[in-house]
Amino acid sequence: MLDANIKTQLKAYFEKIESPIVLEATLDDSTQSAQMLELLNEVAEQSTKIIVKTSGNSKNIPSFTVAKVDEVARIAFSGLPMGHEMASFILAILQSSGYPPKVEQDVIESIKGLEGKKRFQTFISLSCHNCPDVVQALNLMAALNPNIEHEMINGALFQGLVDQYQIMVVPTVILNGEVFGQGRMSVEEIAAKLDTNSSARDAEKLSAKAAYDSLIIGGGPAGASAAIYSARKGIRTGVIAQRFGGQVADTVGIENFISVKETEGPKLVMALEQHVKEYDVDVMNLQTAKSLIKTGDEISIALENGAVLKSKTVILSTGARWREMNVPGEQEYRGKGVAYCPHCDGPLYKGKRVAVIGGGNSGVEAAIDLAGIVSHVTLVEFDTKLRADAVLQKKLNSLPNVTIITNALSKAVLGADGKVTTLNYEDRATNQMHDITLEGIFVQIGLLPNTDWLKGVIDLSPRGEIIIDAKGQTSMPGVFAAGDCTTVPYKQIIIAMGEGAKASLSAFDYLIRS
Repeated sequence: MLDANIKTQLKAYFEKIESPIVLEATLDDSTQSAQMLELLNEVAEQSTKIIVKTSGNSKNIPSFTVAKVDEVARIAFSGLPMGHEMASFILAILQSSGYPPKVEQDVIESIKGLEGKKRFQTFISLSCHNCPDVVQALNLMAALNPNIEHEMINGALFQGLVDQYQIMVVPTVILNGEVFGQGRMSVEEIAAKLDTNSSARDAEKLSAKAAYDSLIIGGGPAGASAAIYSARKGIRTGVIAQRFGGQVADTVGIENFISVKETEGPKLVMALEQHVKEYDVDVMNLQTAKSLIKTGDEISIALENGAVLKSKTVILSTGARWREMNVPGEQEYRGKGVAYCPHCDGPLYKGKRVAVIGGGNSGVEAAIDLAGIVSHVTLVEFDTKLRADAVLQKKLNSLPNVTIITNALSKAVLGADGKVTTLNYEDRATNQMHDITLEGIFVQIGLLPNTDWLKGVIDLSPRGEIIIDAKGQTSMPGVFAAGDCTTVPYKQIIIAMGEGAKASLSAFDYLIRS
């Protein structure tokens, strides 16, 4: 099951095991159980400190636990942890053995201080690129705190549990039987959500920080680039980010980043973060800017948690988010049939009928991918024709289980028993209303800039983009902007990086001249 190269890598990783580990499986006579046992045995062969047992008694079959020998297991995998989740499995072994995690000490202390029994279950799909972050975060928390248990569940394998919890999006995290969260979450985010006093502590620490020369709002490609260029100038640089990496962390395949033939969003985010940390940059993650005020030569940024940071210059690189349909029912059924990531959530709709909203490249690519999983895809486009590249349209038109509807205005999402059942749309040519019976709707209609908090403060375009000049300067002196939140055309990673560098150089030029 594991090739020679992977086995060699595992031998190297497992040299870091601190204490002996037991992998205890619950199996039956199924093919999946045989595959799981084969995987566990091959992994155990790479270290004398790993033991395999088949005496588990879990309700979920096949499954296995990871624990120190003679300790009660707190980490479980229901389903084969292959693909993206292989790394989660390896890290679980290392961290359960006592190998120190690469997490800030204050986060570790916060996790260790959590009280009360907490049983987490994370529903994943093996094609989900966001799921490993959540699985690894909760596994780490279980390894650090005896009050915490965590189980990874492959939704495609345990359909009964998927139906029980009405899982329609991955990753979905269940805590003590109730939905705790959905989507990508870091260990810092989860710990902060559980530790109710962390926000006030953070606000106090942040407000006490000295003023920056350059403060960057946003941790995506533009923000990371701006941070590196600012730090290389030797000026005091800070970064405020809701989550480092931004939208790139949700991107699957990247094949147009020059000099890198192909990569994935999470890998690029990791590389960006490592590069930024090579410099003296104060990265403040999990923080959201609320307002911006300029007083004299200083700019103040107020955060949602009450903290206030000050800087001589500010670079806005807040990026963009998925555009929503803004129709009745969309929010009600978000995560219950309305989804925005076909790659992550597509496997949950195997054999079902779905719709894709949007006829651009993203929409057509989504429809093509989903057609190989679901029973039928209906692509709904507002325009009179699709806007995707010709090669994508040709592929879409060749698929037998795809219907294309153009000149259609989505009007409402309908459902029953907590799940989507119908998409209601208007034929723009005849004004007639139509219903599509389905079980999932994937929205792929572009992006909206994250600039709502800047209205009335910085000049914005009619589309909400920050208006900038050739140097990235905004309408407020000392405030610059870069990336997808600006009026620069072509929202691409490589363009955002260039714009971030330009804004940083412009901010430095502003500093030395003023």
